[in-house]
Amino acid sequence: MRRILLLFLTMFLGNWLYSQNSTDKSLNGAWKLYYGICDKNAPETPDELLKKNWPAIPAIVPGNVELDLLTSGIIKNPEIGNNIYDLRKYEAYRWWYYRTFEKPELSEGERVEIVFEGLDCFGTIWLNNKLVGKTDNMFISHRFDITDLLNPSGENSIYIRIDPAVAEAQKYTNGTIGSHKFFRVEQEHIRKAPHMYGWDIMPRLISAGLWRGVRLDVKKTTRLEQVYWMTDEVNVPERKANMLLEWQFSTDYLTIDGLTMEVSLLKDSKTIFKNSYQLNDHSSRQRISLDNVDFWWPKGYGDPVLYDAVLRIIDDKKNILDEKKQKIGIRTADLIYTDVTTKENPGEFVFKINGEKIFVRGTNWVPLDALHSRDNDHLQDAFKMINDLNCNMIRCWGGNIYEDHDFFDLCDANGVMVWQDFSLAGTQYPQDFEFAEKIRKEAINVILKLRQHPSLVLWSGNNEIDQSLSWNFKKPVDPGLDIISREVLPRAIWEYDPLRTYLPSSPYCSEEYFRNGNDASILPEVHLWGPRGYYKAPFYTNVNAHFVSEIGYHGCPNRNSLEKMFDTEYVYPWTTEFKWNDEWETKSVRSLPNSTLTFGRNDLMINQVKALFGECPKDLDRFIFASQTIQAEAMKFFIEFWRMSKFQKTGIIWWNLRDGWPIISDAVVDYYNSKKLAYYYIRQVQHNSCVMIGESENGKHPVVAVNDTREEKAGTVTVKDSDTGETLFSSSFTIPANGKTVVGYIPASGKQSMWIINYSIGREKYSNHYLNGEAPFKLDDYQRWYKKMNIVRD
Repeated sequence: MRRILLLFLTMFLGNWLYSQNSTDKSLNGAWKLYYGICDKNAPETPDELLKKNWPAIPAIVPGNVELDLLTSGIIKNPEIGNNIYDLRKYEAYRWWYYRTFEKPELSEGERVEIVFEGLDCFGTIWLNNKLVGKTDNMFISHRFDITDLLNPSGENSIYIRIDPAVAEAQKYTNGTIGSHKFFRVEQEHIRKAPHMYGWDIMPRLISAGLWRGVRLDVKKTTRLEQVYWMTDEVNVPERKANMLLEWQFSTDYLTIDGLTMEVSLLKDSKTIFKNSYQLNDHSSRQRISLDNVDFWWPKGYGDPVLYDAVLRIIDDKKNILDEKKQKIGIRTADLIYTDVTTKENPGEFVFKINGEKIFVRGTNWVPLDALHSRDNDHLQDAFKMINDLNCNMIRCWGGNIYEDHDFFDLCDANGVMVWQDFSLAGTQYPQDFEFAEKIRKEAINVILKLRQHPSLVLWSGNNEIDQSLSWNFKKPVDPGLDIISREVLPRAIWEYDPLRTYLPSSPYCSEEYFRNGNDASILPEVHLWGPRGYYKAPFYTNVNAHFVSEIGYHGCPNRNSLEKMFDTEYVYPWTTEFKWNDEWETKSVRSLPNSTLTFGRNDLMINQVKALFGECPKDLDRFIFASQTIQAEAMKFFIEFWRMSKFQKTGIIWWNLRDGWPIISDAVVDYYNSKKLAYYYIRQVQHNSCVMIGESENGKHPVVAVNDTREEKAGTVTVKDSDTGETLFSSSFTIPANGKTVVGYIPASGKQSMWIINYSIGREKYSNHYLNGEAPFKLDDYQRWYKKMNIVRD
């Protein structure tokens, strides 16, 4: 309904608003969309299009073609049941966007560029029937100077042809080194989000469209092109920092003598630094020393202080020729890591902010939506959950798009560090010069766009590409020969963002790893998926690594969400004679009706329920509760296990916060923002300071308190048996700054029971629990214990 209302409003008001406000250069809003199959008779030019009489429907920009088809009643809602497969035929379609606009007012010497913030993907643009340019990358912005193509008065017509990406992929020869499964081979040469081709967390939905905004950018004759503030060094005790300020500008002045750059830094509207610099060159760097600095810190370690930075180009008559305002944070950020870790040589993998070790408690950030023009519709709700769960890091997974400034602004303001994968995932990519140059161009675009954000602490070359070689070949294959992750990306970062750490892959498989026969046990950073068995199994607990950046557990969505995503008759029974019904297979996620690659993912839920409760309920509501319980206990255990080993273990980025489509998955919140039980258990164990109970060692359970702040903490804790009310443990404690302490021990008991942990730190009161005993447990017992935990769910 929201999209339909927006469509009608923009259809009737969009052009009128544009003509009434000469400063509004947006071309968002109402467009017309033509479409048809891309065969040999498909129109190649706007003139041919008008002769073909192709069907046309209203379109919204930003948008995806599927949303316009849905709004016009041409397709059924692809979120429901098997409707997603109806979109398969549109992979072979060509799309034409059309609209008109008026020329913006220009001062003498000004130029006009049309800017596509996101065009998916193979676009050809015409303005007033003249070719403007072409695009082949959905991730980056594309700019074209159209000044000389504009009509001096009256309307200007723009046509954008988008060709099918699947057909384009067939023009290339694929290397044998790639991972030829999960349809990933189709995306190797194409710069579209990898998840679009089908992933185990997203459907196959190879969309097209103007998925981010379109605008006209009037270029001033004198303008700032780049401004970059870098924190070179900090002295936290003395509150001092040395900054590097770099700028570049363009001008039509024949000589720049007489121009100055005015630089200001403000905090809470109070100027803390101001200086003017005579401009002798179009590009310059200044070293600025600051006193009484308030640093940017991640959650728990301090406030994420932001300054307002303002640069102005001033002429000799004191006129402001151009101005750029930015939010900056003053901080250093480092990832200290070794190539391998062994018991003899433990190595390292630890983040440091302003020289302080940071224990990472974070989540993986996957697509907010399979149709990315809707990403902003979900962003605020998703980020409220990030704050509610007290995450201090987000890993932006490499199968996704690059998030926009709105996302990074939230991370900056809330003290959430960002680990940013480049959008490369799950397969080796082409090694030829043409593709390497395409990635270099993309990397520079993304680096220049995002590098000013203090929350961005790490560039990572890709997701699991190093490790993918071991999926495909038994014989060890050297990942170090990949020119994309070992040459192209690090050189781009070295050139344009030299103070930020680069990790070649996640997990990074070094030359030493290769020389040791691709032994995953020596990796300092790991993704822990494996057999998905019992969450306390040695696979999860006998881990050498310091850092885990993917770890998760399946959990069935809530019933109301199942009823939204399935056709009514498919909600229950979900299985018949050990075979999942067809729509449950689709939501598992099955890319195509005949695909078998994700078969068995729903079985993970049944197997995991049996691991904790011995048997799997046949009643749907009891199954949902049992599945969500094992997910919740597993996720809580993983976080506690890593936190209790601080700093031998340095962080956990669990998988994952939220689904980007209505599916059955590892996420702790589904697409409809309905929270599974795991969400609430995770919230219990991600407080800055937390008390937890560990597994029995030598006949006793340690009671451990951790402190992820830079201040000493003190508190009290009481542990009681849920059934009897008996006090099992009570003590006061003190935790050193950024440390941990063993408060005491509880004698081991073979009795299956739930222990309730109540503790206070300062004036704040918290609760946690520990599931005591050996599995399997009785589901009825657990339901009784659960009621006594008094967890309030949304």
